[in-house]
Amino acid sequence: MEYKHLNGNGLKIGAAIEGEGPLIVLVHGWPESWYSWRHQIPFLASLGYKVAAIDVRGYGQSDKPYEISEYSMKNLTSDIISVIEDLGYSDAILFGHDWGAPIVWNTAALYPDKISAVGALSVPYTGRGPMSSIDLWKMLYKGKFFYQLYFQEEGVAEEEFEKDLKNALELTYFSSDGRGMSFLAENADNPKYQKNVNSKFLDCLPVFDNYPDWINKEELMFFVKEFENSGMRGPLNRYRAQTIDYEELVELETAKISQPSCFISGTLDPVAFFLKNSIEDGAGKGAFHGPTAESMAKEMLEKRSDLYEDLQIVKFIDGVGHWTQQEAPDIVNENFKKFLKGL
Repeated sequence: MEYKHLNGNGLKIGAAIEGEGPLIVLVHGWPESWYSWRHQIPFLASLGYKVAAIDVRGYGQSDKPYEISEYSMKNLTSDIISVIEDLGYSDAILFGHDWGAPIVWNTAALYPDKISAVGALSVPYTGRGPMSSIDLWKMLYKGKFFYQLYFQEEGVAEEEFEKDLKNALELTYFSSDGRGMSFLAENADNPKYQKNVNSKFLDCLPVFDNYPDWINKEELMFFVKEFENSGMRGPLNRYRAQTIDYEELVELETAKISQPSCFISGTLDPVAFFLKNSIEDGAGKGAFHGPTAESMAKEMLEKRSDLYEDLQIVKFIDGVGHWTQQEAPDIVNENFKKFLKGL
């Protein structure tokens, strides 16, 4: 495996590259890195593919423009196309996780001739709604804490995270994996773990005495060093650019995923609780009462099934939280293999 810089829409985009064959591009989420795909890169390469796991602009060794507008979905999808072309390919297969999921979904929707297949972890394709995501969150979470709204004020979350990156990443990762989500579900009525509108991101998160089985200290420190290099402004600017996305990408209102596609998520992934939070009494409490993350995600997929023309695999992994491909690498790899074999 080699790490090299590629052209991404005029910026340097770092990528870990391995293998030869048809191109697969892997796109990570927040707050992560190409390293989030460490279990998938050699596996997919062994199947006969050239695999490029990128550092999204703002992360790791990729360029880090300052302005919020630089992190618009239009720019991020254009980065993917530039990376594909810089590697000498006319098309590619995409897999993305967390923010990487909307990036690969939207790249597939906007550039159907460049993307031959697409798969996403954690976040399904939603198209363009009746308002920007930020306006929706403001309406749904009025008077409550919601992390994406907390991230909107420049400098605030940056200061909170960068004060102690190791602690911040431990709290973030360990509170939303399968163990953390199970703990929060068991303690849903404990005010110690319930944020209010004045809370900070790291407030009220559980502290564990040991590492979960999906990551060790050495692996965590890789992420810490990456964010010591990049800082948090670029990664957080993605959240701040969502109104720009809504204004720039009107074509997503009618865009569908025409390519073969797949969706994989954990049964305890907190992403599926977002809308559930908004209709229950209390942003922290409501997430753990009523339907499961799996049933809510399935309901979302069924309601928007018109957006997918060839959704081939839908897989929910029992007991897994948000860090899908790191928490359950073997299951994710086998489903990727099954998906690729069917193309």
